[in-house]
Amino acid sequence: MKFRHRRAEEPEINLIPFIDVLLVILIFLMLSTTYSKFTELQVNLPTANAEKLKDRPTEIIVAVAADGRYAINKQLVDGRTPDLLAAALRAAANGNSEAVVIVSADAAAAHQSVINVMDGARRAGLNRLSFATQGNNQ
Repeated sequence: MKFRHRRAEEPEINLIPFIDVLLVILIFLMLSTTYSKFTELQVNLPTANAEKLKDRPTEIIVAVAADGRYAINKQLVDGRTPDLLAAALRAAANGNSEAVVIVSADAAAAHQSVINVMDGARRAGLNRLSFATQGNNQ
C-alpha cells in the first residue's frame, strides 16, 4: 500500500462553454430587439369644425357712452329712461323675442346706465343679454 500524499490536481476552468452561452444570448438579443434613434408617440390632435349657425338670432348692439348716452344699432336714443330704452329695443327687435342684446359699455360709464339697459331689455321682453367693455383710448 502506498500512502503517499498525492498532489491535488489544480482545477481547470473551461471558459469556452461560458463564451458560447454568452454569444448565443447576445445574438438572440440583437435579433429580437429593434433599435431606433428616436422614439415616436402617436398623437391624435383634436379638430374643430366651426360651422356658422343658419338660424342665428338677431343681435341688437346697445352702446353706452361714458356720459350716459345710448345708441342702439348705431342710432342715438333720445332719452335715458328704461321705458324709452324698452321702446327702442322693441322696435330694433322687430317682434323677435329671441334677439340677443349686446351691451357694449364704455369703461368709464356709470353702472346705473348699464342697469337701465338691462331693465329696458326686460321690459321689452328680451331676456338674452351679453356684455362687452371698451377702453377710454378710442
